[in-house]
Amino acid sequence: GVGGLASQRRDESASLLGRAIAGESVEAVVLLGDLNGVVEDRGLRPLTSQLSFAESGFAFSFPAAFPVARIDQVMARSATVGHIRTLPATGSDHLPVVARVALE
Repeated sequence: GVGGLASQRRDESASLLGRAIAGESVEAVVLLGDLNGVVEDRGLRPLTSQLSFAESGFAFSFPAAFPVARIDQVMARSATVGHIRTLPATGSDHLPVVARVALE
């Protein structure tokens, strides 16, 4: 719904997803998607505390018309997320993101 810059629902979703990942019995986990937050955002700590993410590469993906934020993320457990970048626009309001992921 319309919420402007409200983050409560995003934070609740990150918390639920963090619990699901913590309970996942499979060692290697890759999470990717529009998380509506940058990795430095404290609301994503339930995820960033468990998963690694690319430190390099701008990959600003939102909004597609003039990307200024990296809110589409690629994170992993028991894998290394390497270089991350965006691809050309597709008509979405986000640019597609591509990353190199190496299983450990």
